[in-house]
Amino acid sequence: MNRILLADDSPHAQRMGELILREEGYEVVTITDGATVLLRLADVDPDLILVDVTMPTKSGYEICEFVKTSLRYVHTRVVLLAGAADPVDDEEVKRVHADGVLKKPFESSMVLETVKPLLEAAAAARTDAPAGPNRARTRCGAADPELIRAAVTIAVDAILPSLIEEIAKKVLVAIDTKAE
Repeated sequence: MNRILLADDSPHAQRMGELILREEGYEVVTITDGATVLLRLADVDPDLILVDVTMPTKSGYEICEFVKTSLRYVHTRVVLLAGAADPVDDEEVKRVHADGVLKKPFESSMVLETVKPLLEAAAAARTDAPAGPNRARTRCGAADPELIRAAVTIAVDAILPSLIEEIAKKVLVAIDTKAE
């Protein structure tokens, strides 16, 4: 089954895109901000990414550029999304090697006309993609400080409630011990 990552901060666009794509039998993972897209790429391993050009934290252009310069995602196709009133920078679309652009609100037939051939190309590229550790290395070779900060923030957010609870219990025990 083809897996599509739909990244858009608009709940309406997510619902409409997800509805259109799921009705065609595609697996859809939705994400609302650019940094999370970069964090989830490895575990989602999408065949196609539909990403809004004006995403919070990382733009669709930045995400597209990352995917297109990563050997790990050589099979992944990227379509940039833009609202009807949002400008699309054609030079930037070419520079980041986007596979297409779709305007919102979504029209079902246009989405499917765009998606189907790209998924076929992704499937063919996936079978031709090299396996092993070289597949996971990016061409740029440098760590993205923003991506690392986002990963640390997510990890800290996940552990923080239990850490606060544990510290609070220890403080209460210490206070009770001193009161005796």
